[in-house]
Amino acid sequence: MTVDTLVAVMDGTAIGTVARERSDRLRFDYTDAWRRHPDALPLSLSMPLVRATHPHAVIDAFLWGLLPDNEQTLAHWASRFHVSARNAFGLLTHIGEDCAGAVQFVPTERLSALQDQVADDIGWLDETEIGERLRALRRDPSATRRATDHGQFSLAGAQPKTALLRRDGRWGVPAGRTPTTHILKPATAAFDGHAENEHFCLALARRLGLPVAQSELHRFDGEPAIVVARFDRVEHQGRLLRVHQEDLCQALAVSPTRKYQSDGGPGPLAIIDVLRTHSSAPSGDVDTFIDALAFNWLIAGTDAHAKNHALLFGRGGRVRLAPLYDLGSALAYPALRQDKLAMAMKIGSTYRLRDIRRHHWETLLRDARVDIEPALARIAGMAEALPDHASELARRMRDDGLDHPILQSLPALLADGAREKGGRLAQFPGHDD
Repeated sequence: MTVDTLVAVMDGTAIGTVARERSDRLRFDYTDAWRRHPDALPLSLSMPLVRATHPHAVIDAFLWGLLPDNEQTLAHWASRFHVSARNAFGLLTHIGEDCAGAVQFVPTERLSALQDQVADDIGWLDETEIGERLRALRRDPSATRRATDHGQFSLAGAQPKTALLRRDGRWGVPAGRTPTTHILKPATAAFDGHAENEHFCLALARRLGLPVAQSELHRFDGEPAIVVARFDRVEHQGRLLRVHQEDLCQALAVSPTRKYQSDGGPGPLAIIDVLRTHSSAPSGDVDTFIDALAFNWLIAGTDAHAKNHALLFGRGGRVRLAPLYDLGSALAYPALRQDKLAMAMKIGSTYRLRDIRRHHWETLLRDARVDIEPALARIAGMAEALPDHASELARRMRDDGLDHPILQSLPALLADGAREKGGRLAQFPGHDD
């Protein structure tokens, strides 16, 4: 059956429709009732409520931003659901009930069942079953759900992952209005110890004062995974609620194929402009974003592109920069050409990590209209504090029984890198480019 309309739903309320028109062009229309609702929030900053209708380019970029950045996964889903792998609308017709943020996308004929659902629909799993799923996911990144699962989900990103509900120590596959609460990423053959790397870098960022997603390392039937609590899910008065979010590519109506600045995607200045224009605490969020850029520079976090920065929406029109997520250091992998490592966003005039100096940061801060000396002082403070925090964090993780070899080597690599970059910040060249 061909579906030509998807309903966008937030907390059981239909907020608008995505219509597929001739030549597969899309259009998004808010409902009049939603635009008048006192607690209405936009599907995206790129689709403000002041306009009822939004064109293909904007809604198409938003929909693609909900899907994995993995061609194998998209091809498998396309084959399973008999749609094109290049058709975001068609894919989300089948997997749009649990997305990033508060929105659910459902066909019109599914809307009543979703809105009328009272009891939770959860397929409970034991640790053996989760381990089996993680092993399957490690072999095949498209194995996010089984054909017998009621609940389907979609999460952006290139890494294999699945999403589950955790409640009272139990894990399950939810469906309908019941959301997932945690993201599970298995080990990956391409980058040994990536789960431990991400967990360590998230914890290190937290120790340095940055807001980050909560993570833990867990073994399910012997299968290691990083488990990340979803910050777009909250419990309120006994109810589990979805909180709306979008990444910075979606906010700027940029296709995820251009998530890196070098591919034409958003850079620091574009993101800072969004924060200044829309954040409920613009000064604090701009400072946090600058600090996040600096942290990724210090740890050689080369994947901090615009899709790995997000906004959270709250009641009363509140918008805030979301906690950091998907952190990781390239220093742990000698096979990567360390002299070629590049930032996902340009600092001053350069991307290359080894070339970034104090004057590049000064250029960025000046262009962003950020007070230079306080920002540089914060960056230098992070560089100075990082080695001791990395050493202490590694000791604590060893005491907790985490023994992957990457946790032996990474802390020293991070410490050496931070000291070297801190030295660069202390240099005052006689030029500025």
